[in-house]
Amino acid sequence: MALTVKEIDNAVQGAKDRKLTDEKGLYLLVAASGSKRWQLKYRFQGNEKKISLGVYPEVSLKAARTKRDEARALLADGRDPSRVKQENKLKSRLANANTFGAIAREFIAKRVNDGDDSICETTQLKTEWLLSLVEPALGKLPVSEITAPMLLSVLMDIQGTGRRETARRLRSFVGRVLNYAIATGRRTDANPAPALRGALSTPTVRNHPAIVNRQALGSLLKAMEGYGGFASTAGALRISAHLFQRPGEIRTMKWADLDLESARWIIPASDTKMRREHVVPLSRQAIEIIRSMADIAGNSEFVFPSHNPKKPLSENAVNGALRRLGYAGVMTAHGFRSTACSLLNECGKWNPDAIERALAHQDGNAVRAVYNRTAYLPERVEMMQWWSDELESLKAAPD
Repeated sequence: MALTVKEIDNAVQGAKDRKLTDEKGLYLLVAASGSKRWQLKYRFQGNEKKISLGVYPEVSLKAARTKRDEARALLADGRDPSRVKQENKLKSRLANANTFGAIAREFIAKRVNDGDDSICETTQLKTEWLLSLVEPALGKLPVSEITAPMLLSVLMDIQGTGRRETARRLRSFVGRVLNYAIATGRRTDANPAPALRGALSTPTVRNHPAIVNRQALGSLLKAMEGYGGFASTAGALRISAHLFQRPGEIRTMKWADLDLESARWIIPASDTKMRREHVVPLSRQAIEIIRSMADIAGNSEFVFPSHNPKKPLSENAVNGALRRLGYAGVMTAHGFRSTACSLLNECGKWNPDAIERALAHQDGNAVRAVYNRTAYLPERVEMMQWWSDELESLKAAPD
């Protein structure tokens, strides 16, 4: 006898599971836990089998009967409903795994774990940020279906907000993801991203603002000394002038990478832009700044932690401090590198190669790069102390 909705609604759980039979093999399993699940019992190639058709009331009595009839139609066609259901689930999983968003994340994970060519944490975060810009529009689409007009529409929306450089970087990122999809066999069509290069406006190249006048630098150092903001920001701001390393490396400086007895900061290859270990000699002033952070950092692994000690200082902290000191458009965290490079070369005391090595610039000649890694270290030790002494002298000079 066929079930009714009233019978189903009035059915309550008992001490054991029980079945409420409908018709043609369909029944409702009322579990001891209280759940109600539709199941279909059938025979295929002489074997008795069953298949779940969903949970009541999400799947109504009418819907369950429709699913039953669809399953029986498969049986009439010589196909096993359970096998068909498994195949459909697999197809769905493969479809989800082949979306642009899924492949992009797979690509980023590969780059993070790419051995000597792996990207650092800062680059990973920037790449994930680029993905977040394109994911709302393209993330759920099969990677094989992404066309030039689709991608161009996203890029033009970004460019339309004035972010020309971001649009350019986004085109490049999407292109790398699509190349990866082609290489792994999940896209057979050509990559449309390279052809869109000419469709985007060329961004205006802007150098990082930097002070290269000695008197102006002295005034900045005085202002920095009086900065009364967050202690980690103050410390990172001061040490940026002395060490002139990349802002991302400064803010993520770890206690584990410091050898204060030997006056060395050894940045692991995994944390550098160029993916090679970089040794930074520490002046007396730099060591003093680092030691002053010990009580502030507490148990954090970072010398300059954020308000959350498990995280480093934010990317914009030092630039924000410079803005608050009145140096917006005049000096940036990255600008300390240009300042040091200009004034160290200007004084004529140091080998230009030693200065380049101190800045961790990449040497195009691989053999020469290995040599330069160690050849200039004694000179760099002397140079870093001279530079810190020079900063102290400029800070003490009258305006």
